[in-house]
Amino acid sequence: MFTSVLVATDLSDASDHVVGCLSPLRALGAERALLVYCLGIRHLVEMEHLLAPMVEPKLQAQKAILEKAGFQVTVEITPGLPQHDINRVAVDKDCSLIVVGTHGATMSGEIHLGGVASEIIHNIRKPILLVRLKITIVRDQRQCEATCTNMLDHVLFPTDFSDNADHAFKTLQELKEQGAKRVTLLHVQDEIRIGTHLEPRLTEFNEIDRERLDRLKAELTRRAPADVRCEIIYGSPVTEILKRAREDGASLIVMGSQGRGHISELFLGSVSHNVARHAEVPVLLVPLPK
Repeated sequence: MFTSVLVATDLSDASDHVVGCLSPLRALGAERALLVYCLGIRHLVEMEHLLAPMVEPKLQAQKAILEKAGFQVTVEITPGLPQHDINRVAVDKDCSLIVVGTHGATMSGEIHLGGVASEIIHNIRKPILLVRLKITIVRDQRQCEATCTNMLDHVLFPTDFSDNADHAFKTLQELKEQGAKRVTLLHVQDEIRIGTHLEPRLTEFNEIDRERLDRLKAELTRRAPADVRCEIIYGSPVTEILKRAREDGASLIVMGSQGRGHISELFLGSVSHNVARHAEVPVLLVPLPK
């Protein structure tokens, strides 16, 4: 399903961990990997020929890691900033997935790509997999490791039944066909949107949305029996999604990159983007085609 993968690297030790975590993507059909490094000198293009040879040895080392995992690997060095060039290259090269490491909102830019991951996802045109980087302090030194799990063990799919969520569901179907062992379909009744005026109708809303979840479950299990569970929760979507992922041991969260009401959420940060920033497991965001 993801035949060609763009892997964004900043050549840090953290990106080594991300590169080393990608062998599970082979089971999802990934054959080719494009390893991309952005020099960040968009207005100093004449320096590109000076800097590129300096980063080549590290890129070749990461290329070797991916090749050992079975990928056919090409390397590209771009002069611009990752938040601009990653999405552009993914479209130009027709990559089916972007992979970026992210360390969450609380780590302020010490890992370059982790710091710009949120900017990359705001403009995505291709599905993006955010690999969680865990930062620990050992003897006053920062250490990093990637959350490497079998992503198909338990896939959590939060949905608000928007067009983007419906499109992301197609990716979920493919993941199920690729061998996802367990799937949880989750809808959170947004306590802020419902508020006190609509709360008396919560039972009615739950019945409607339960039928919607049941239809999605039927679609997932139509070809073969599967462990698919449906849940409806009342509360804050971001908080409840993160809580459910943590308590139920989700190995991957799959979401549409925007949901209902996304125009106003550009100022507040959408639910999907906040989940991506704070989740403790990999998050796969799927945008609507443009």
